[in-house]
Amino acid sequence: MADTLSPEQAKQLAERCAETMYANDQVSQSLGMVIESVGPGESTVVMPVRDDMVNGYDTCHGGMIFSLADSAFAFACNSQDEVAVAAHCSIDFIRPAYRGNVLTARAKVAYQGRRSGVYHIEVVNQDGKQVALFQGNSARLGQPVISRERTE
Repeated sequence: MADTLSPEQAKQLAERCAETMYANDQVSQSLGMVIESVGPGESTVVMPVRDDMVNGYDTCHGGMIFSLADSAFAFACNSQDEVAVAAHCSIDFIRPAYRGNVLTARAKVAYQGRRSGVYHIEVVNQDGKQVALFQGNSARLGQPVISRERTE
């Protein structure tokens, strides 16, 4: 279905998919993540590093950074109204993030086939410095993210 849409329709569909997912995503909401933008095969998600996100070394816990990248991955790989889940993910931590930093995860499709996809996600701090690089492989489940009635 997404292949027959105009670029504007595809962007609107991606936005509706992200809105639907975010409304039910307690983790992204509880971590203060905000979807800054979403389009077909891409998303940008922002998260401030709060006091309750730092580890014993007073740096942002790696699991928080992974969660941010994973959420951006999810919004990107589900943007064409086909439910996709993570089949494999990996992350490389480049530099620490600190309390008070604002992290941005930018996800972009590298490959999307009928059933599987590969997405690259870069996490940067408020100064544009790389914090982490994440790669996610997705698997489509053959179900719509939102009901067909809402998209027509």
